[in-house]
Amino acid sequence: MSIASTIQEGSPVPHGASWDGNGVNFALFSAHATKVELCIFDDAGEKELERIVLPEYTDEIWHGYLPNLHPGTVYGYRVHGPYEPENGHRFNPNKLLLDPYAKRHIGQLKWGEEVFGYTIGHPDGDLSFDERDSAPFVPKCVVVDSTFNWEQGNGFRVPWDKTVIYELHVRGYTKLHPDVSENRRGTFAGLAEREVIDYIKSLGVTTVELMPIHSFVNDSHLLDNGLTNYWGYNTIGFFAADPRYFATDSISEFKGMVDRLHRAGLEVVMDVVYNHTAEGNELGPTLSFKGIDNASYYRMAPDPRYYINDTGTGNTLNLSHPRVLQLVTDSLRYWVTEMRVDGFRFDLATILAREDHGFDEGGGFLDSCRQDPILANSKLIAEPWDCGPGGYQVGGFPPGWAEWNDRYRDTVRAFWKGDEGIVGELATRLTASADHFNHRGRRPWASVNFITAHDGYTLNDLVSYNDKHNDANGENNNDGSSNNGSWNCGAEGDTDDAEILALREQQKRNFLATLMLSQGTPMLLAGDEFGNSQQGNNNAYCQDNELSWLNWDDIDQADEALTAFVRKLTLLRQSFPILRRSRFLTGEWNEALEVRDLSWLAPDVQELTADHWGDGNMRCFGMLMDGRAQATAITRHAGDNTLLMILNAHYETVVFTLPEVNGGTHWSRLIDTADPAPDGLPQYASGDNVDIAGRSLVLLRMRTTGTTEQLAARVEAALVS
Repeated sequence: MSIASTIQEGSPVPHGASWDGNGVNFALFSAHATKVELCIFDDAGEKELERIVLPEYTDEIWHGYLPNLHPGTVYGYRVHGPYEPENGHRFNPNKLLLDPYAKRHIGQLKWGEEVFGYTIGHPDGDLSFDERDSAPFVPKCVVVDSTFNWEQGNGFRVPWDKTVIYELHVRGYTKLHPDVSENRRGTFAGLAEREVIDYIKSLGVTTVELMPIHSFVNDSHLLDNGLTNYWGYNTIGFFAADPRYFATDSISEFKGMVDRLHRAGLEVVMDVVYNHTAEGNELGPTLSFKGIDNASYYRMAPDPRYYINDTGTGNTLNLSHPRVLQLVTDSLRYWVTEMRVDGFRFDLATILAREDHGFDEGGGFLDSCRQDPILANSKLIAEPWDCGPGGYQVGGFPPGWAEWNDRYRDTVRAFWKGDEGIVGELATRLTASADHFNHRGRRPWASVNFITAHDGYTLNDLVSYNDKHNDANGENNNDGSSNNGSWNCGAEGDTDDAEILALREQQKRNFLATLMLSQGTPMLLAGDEFGNSQQGNNNAYCQDNELSWLNWDDIDQADEALTAFVRKLTLLRQSFPILRRSRFLTGEWNEALEVRDLSWLAPDVQELTADHWGDGNMRCFGMLMDGRAQATAITRHAGDNTLLMILNAHYETVVFTLPEVNGGTHWSRLIDTADPAPDGLPQYASGDNVDIAGRSLVLLRMRTTGTTEQLAARVEAALVS
């Protein structure tokens, strides 16, 4: 008896393939299809065993139920309908299609003319119709069993003000890790190893941000050049993790990784790409959405044969359509509820907020997230730009969202490079960019500060190269940004010059200290804590090799010292709430507390005036954060220590006079990027003239009395140890 003979009508909900313990329900949205065939394959996904017409069509959902079908069943769809590209329709039942709601994929795309809905080389181009079967060339879907024995309970969240993000690539992080067995390297299982998690935890970070792990496609032109899509920003499945990141054949591997990270007190945030798919423009392949209902899933140009391309990748997902919006929000809820991740970083998030008239803070997607009880309690981080009209929207997202702040990155880079006229803007960036985020009750944590990220130089390369070196990408070094705000400290790339090497290490410490001591949410790029290099490549998206993988065996004494310095910085950040205020520092006088939360000081201890701010040559100043501002007007109890951060981007030493604050008379030097490992913590008196070395950052704490002082003393002891 064939499987088809047992088909029942099933249910239009939930979407996808759902196993209930007795059988599997299949449900697929398509508003314009005329027939949907479910194709069952053998376990290897190589031989098509049967085609079954889904018998029911309810509210534009095609559905059917197959009793006795079980997890592990391999399947795909063939969808019938009009092939009318001029009207936006590209149905072609000769092309096997991935289920948009599939929880697991097997196999990789094999590029061939058969995967295109039109005939390559035909004089009519994409208006032609290709009759060849694509099944042997495309990945397949797998029915999953979602049961898992979680050890860590639900509800794990790190408060935003304590969050320190650590961005990493699942494959690259452990591919060369000596404590991970060969068969687990580069996988979720590898990232879940105790030694790996212990190291991440030891850094003092709180939140692991995974670069895209959704199932994605390798671009054909990269494969032709012996390269690959390493970063993974080319999604084809929003519910399935990519098969390349599994050491096993079960989604429980991902769950186990999350569970172990949670047990260590670490959050998991996913970098997600909902702005486009891997199907490209009208000349791209037919793999899923294009063949299921092209006119619904994508934003079409006035001539619906073509696609709106606000992403620069050929197509743009149409989140104005209710079923497409549902797809994305269902995907997000799935990863939170079923896979228990803690939040998301949205690639090109401006696109997700676009309606037909452009970016809209009140658009459907942002409104959906804001009102959803599951998503509203997750960490939501926007990359607030795209290449479309009005695409730059830093600060434009609604309350509840955090945003990558490239203004912070560019300004801090410019200051430590020695550019003129930067101090005024730097002051704004150090205080969580209130000019962009201090509205509608948004908090300082909304500014996700970063110096480096996956896209661009590593920290080591930022201080080692003036120019990009992307020759390995095969694009004649024309790819990647040429405006990096970098400085090689006197030599391009590798050098044996001891003075240059010492300056580079000090510049790394300057960047890291600035990042961790700024208001807002810091994000650290994995490997920066020990000087990882990509040899000057600032666009290593296609380098799935030693150029991008973290090299754990090549860590020297200087690298270990840098890692220890990062640990000191995260300890300070978590120990002193004044460094992660829940309210914006304003510098205004508080009558009730008789205190100013923030003062900007010149080296002669005078408060900065308009003349100072307007002096393009000013490169040394102090940022005084008064701990009494953490008190309440009711109790008047000092809530935190008073800290003074001095930044000197001059090449020469500057003498800085230490102020007297709140009756305090002595200061402890907690951090000095020119002397990262002092013998004890130097002490100074108010009024002392202190040498601030050229190109250095110094953090000092006002010594007081009482409980606050006792707590700070324990922190100081930890810093020394």
